[in-house]
Amino acid sequence: MVKIHHINCGTLQRDPDSLKVLCHCLLLEDVNGLALIDTGIGVQDILYPLERIGEAIINQAGFNFDSMDTAVSKLNKLGFSAEDVKHCILSHLDPDHIGGLADFPQATVHLSEIELQIFLEGDPRYLPQQLAHGPIFKVYPDFDESWFGLTAKRVNLNFESAIFLVFLPGHTLGHCGIAIQQKDKWLFYVGDAYYLRDELFITDHPVDKLAALMAMDNGLRIESLKNLRILAQKYGEELEIFGYHDPSELASITP
Repeated sequence: MVKIHHINCGTLQRDPDSLKVLCHCLLLEDVNGLALIDTGIGVQDILYPLERIGEAIINQAGFNFDSMDTAVSKLNKLGFSAEDVKHCILSHLDPDHIGGLADFPQATVHLSEIELQIFLEGDPRYLPQQLAHGPIFKVYPDFDESWFGLTAKRVNLNFESAIFLVFLPGHTLGHCGIAIQQKDKWLFYVGDAYYLRDELFITDHPVDKLAALMAMDNGLRIESLKNLRILAQKYGEELEIFGYHDPSELASITP
């Protein structure tokens, strides 16, 4: 069974009075190598923030730059090196999720085909310089499987645990969650399908306005969130659901 490390790979906070959120990534440790699920803020972002992200986005999103909160730093603390990472699995291509990709140029990058296609077509939401290092892509065009009733596709890493990309569009059109089997339970990382855990249980949450503003398709975002609420209600004993940004979730998981 794959071992899962929960790691914080960045902080977003515009000012001391605003909401502070994290970049909750996962490191999967298997006998066949390591895989990262999303990569957070990377070393190159810290060295060249204006060139890679730009002042407007840094200020709008509240990027904080701390070399200790990078995937490379967290790997080193666990006794690994960047070269040990064989795969990166991405929920989507927003800069706070992929800044660390350039730190793992040898890794195969797994994501939905529609997400990469929209990025390469030049949608202004995305930052082309963050993929300028020429990563190796494995894209998934057909989500022709089902996982707990949701559209999904198995990610074949040759790891001991089953791993699925689960289609959760709305925040971006190719946005996915990632499900990892752990014996008779599943960990389900849902990326930015919600920002705060309370959204699973509270409709019309105050953060909903921000989520709607940031969504490529708000109708699809709402539908994906409804599906997550159903999962949480029906399968709470079998699933551990968590997102990317809520600090309370990472605090409840890590010692």
